[in-house]
Amino acid sequence: MAGTPALPLVPTERAAWIAAGFAPVALVIAAVSPALWVVAPVLAVAFAALIALDGMLAGRVEDWQVIAPDDTEIGQPTELDVHARFDRSQVSGVEAALEFDPRLAPGGRATIALVPEPDTGAQSGTFGALPARRGTAALSRAWLRWTGPLGIGARQTSRDLTQEIRIWPDLSPVRSKELQTFLRDAQTGLIARRIRGEGTQFEALSEYEPGMDRRRIDWKASARHNHLYARENESERNNPIVFAFDCGQAMCEPVDGMPRIDRAVSAALTCSYVALKGGDRVALFGFSQRPQLMTPFVSDTRSFHRLQSAAAGLDYDASEPNFTLALATLTSKLKRRSLIVLFSDFTDPTAAELMVESIGRLVSKHLVLFVTIADSELEEMIAEEPTSITTLAKSVTADSLLHQRQIVLQRLRQMGVDVIEAPYEQIGYQLIDSYFRIKRSEAIG
Repeated sequence: MAGTPALPLVPTERAAWIAAGFAPVALVIAAVSPALWVVAPVLAVAFAALIALDGMLAGRVEDWQVIAPDDTEIGQPTELDVHARFDRSQVSGVEAALEFDPRLAPGGRATIALVPEPDTGAQSGTFGALPARRGTAALSRAWLRWTGPLGIGARQTSRDLTQEIRIWPDLSPVRSKELQTFLRDAQTGLIARRIRGEGTQFEALSEYEPGMDRRRIDWKASARHNHLYARENESERNNPIVFAFDCGQAMCEPVDGMPRIDRAVSAALTCSYVALKGGDRVALFGFSQRPQLMTPFVSDTRSFHRLQSAAAGLDYDASEPNFTLALATLTSKLKRRSLIVLFSDFTDPTAAELMVESIGRLVSKHLVLFVTIADSELEEMIAEEPTSITTLAKSVTADSLLHQRQIVLQRLRQMGVDVIEAPYEQIGYQLIDSYFRIKRSEAIG
C-alpha cells in the first residue's frame, strides 16, 4: 500500500510540554515588564516554525502496509503487522495505530511502536490480538506517525483499510498431540476398537468353547456344520450423533474471557472429529428463540471442514432460548434413534423448568447427553471468606443458586439423561469419554 500524498505536520507530546512550560514564563514577563509583552507571541511563532521545520526534516514515507491473516481461531494469538519504509535511514518515534472490530481485542484499537529492521532498514511492529468472538472482523483504518530530529514535530498519514479476518471456532484440541496420538494408536490396533462378543453388528463365527455366553450360539450355522458355533459381534458403526447448541443469553456469558457457546463449540468439534474417525455420522443443530442451523449428517473426516464452517455461523443471541420449538423441530428431522448432545446452561428455575420438560419429551425417542460448564464464579463466591455482610449475602445467594442448579441436573439424571458438568477445560475430554462409553454399551441403536 503506497503512502498518501498529504502528510500533515503535527506537534508531538514533547512540544506540548515545552509549550506548557513557556506559559508561566510569559506570565512572569507580562507581570514584570508589560512593555515586553510582544516577546511572548514572537516566541510562540518561532516555536511553531521550529515545530514545522522539525516535522519537515522527519522525511517522507515511501511505502507502508498492514499485514493480517485471512483466517484465525477464537482464543488464539493473531498477529497484526505494520511495515513502513522511509526515504531516509534514520527515522525516530515511528508509531502506528489500528482501528478494527472489537472481536479482535477489547476497545477495537491498538497502538504499535515500530522498530528498525536490521537487514532492510525499514520499520516494523506487531500487535498480538486475541479474538474473543467468532465471525468476520474488519480492519477499518490505520494511522502512521513519525517524528523529526528534535522530537517536537511529526508527520502523520492515515488510510482506510478493507482487510477482513475470518474468526473460526478453536480447533487446537483437535490438533493436539494427545488426541492425534490416541487416534493413531486406535487405527493401528494399540487400542482395541472392536469389542468382540459385544455389540449388534456381526463380525465372524468362531467355534463355541465352554464358558462362552450361550446366547451367542448361532444355531443355524451349528446345524449346518454339526458343531456349535458362536457369533462374534462388534460395536455398531454409522450411529447418528447430533450436537445441539443453545445460543441464547446464558450461553453468551463469558467464561475466562470467552463465551460459553464458543467453549461448547470447541469441545463439540473435537468430539465430532473422534466420532467421524470411529465411523459414526455427525450433524450440528443450533437454536435460540428459533432454530438457527441444522446441517446434514457428515460421515467422513474429509468433510469435517463443513462442520467447522457451520459452527462458525452460529450466532450470538441475547434472548432466552425456546426449547419447546427447537427440540420439537430437531425431533421431526431425525428419522432414527440418535445420540443428541445438548450444550446449554440456565440461570433461573423457571427457564430450567421449560428446558427439563422439553428434554423429557426428547428422551422417549433418543439418547440425550446434557453438557453444561460448571459455574466457577458461584463456587468462588461460596468459598470466599465472609468478612462483611455484603460478602456473606453473596455467599448465601450463590449457595442457593448452586443448590437449585444441582436439583435441575439431578432431575435430568432421573429422567435417564446423561449429564456432564465440568470446568470448560475438561468438557472436551469428558465428552469423548462419555461418547466411547455410550458407543460400547450399544445404547444408541
